[in-house]
Amino acid sequence: MNRRNFLISIFGIMSASKLYSLKNFTDELPAQSKLMPVIFTSHGNPFDIIKSREERSFWKVLNNLGQSIKSNYDITAAVIISAHWCTKGTYVNTALNQKQIYDYYGFPEEYYKVKYVAKGKPDLAREIANKNKLINPTTDWGLDHGAWPVLMHMFPEGDIPVFEISLNYYASPQYHYNLAKELQQLRKKGVLVIGSGALIHNLKLAMQKLTKNDTSPYGWEAEYSEWLIKQLNSRNTKAFLNYETSHKLGKLASPTPDHFFPVLYTLGLMNKNDDIDIFYNEQNTHLPAFSETSFILS
Repeated sequence: MNRRNFLISIFGIMSASKLYSLKNFTDELPAQSKLMPVIFTSHGNPFDIIKSREERSFWKVLNNLGQSIKSNYDITAAVIISAHWCTKGTYVNTALNQKQIYDYYGFPEEYYKVKYVAKGKPDLAREIANKNKLINPTTDWGLDHGAWPVLMHMFPEGDIPVFEISLNYYASPQYHYNLAKELQQLRKKGVLVIGSGALIHNLKLAMQKLTKNDTSPYGWEAEYSEWLIKQLNSRNTKAFLNYETSHKLGKLASPTPDHFFPVLYTLGLMNKNDDIDIFYNEQNTHLPAFSETSFILS
């Protein structure tokens, strides 16, 4: 399968007008690549958890993405860096049985009946901890809202071993970026690393509108998103590392670091030969102070 067909299989359910600007994909993608792709993705919002792939185009895109990766790469495991596991220090979950965590509150009962079951990969998780003194092993977590809503559509059979690495909430952006660089070997071992967060995530501003049944954006979201995508395509990682000050809207878009930090892991795992492909963006999202821009490096 060539690269163009690979990407068509991911984006096939979306019209060209709903995608940002994709490159002309003429280079060949071998059926088995030495390096696994790296992903940064939104995990949506809890309101959409019970929606089907037919009802929610983002879920369908994730499903296409997962199936294409399984068809084109020998994936051995997935590692999630989730915005929803914030700790003091950095931890990796070494448990075999990954409990499902419903870390959203006040929703109807049906939102807590959605099930996703997948095993961890303890040997790999322990190896990560053993090789990096900054990462501590633990079994006190599972798959949270930043992980299982993505996985249940990417890998619905639950046949890909998966575990999370936590975010050191108190560390600098540079810490996270540097830590990601130390995980480069995972790509050579068939491990899919997924940063799960949001490039725009201001919950306070979002709720001011959503509680009034107003889902319209404030108006500044598109400007900031377009600027970020421009920095991404030009590989300006400094703009992301200095996200609070590199643009006038940076602090407004991410008043807390939890949902932004995961993108630093994706960028830290990027190499000079990677192509950057946006597979979902704001044109598909109509929510205030929120972004679903998602991309893959391959």
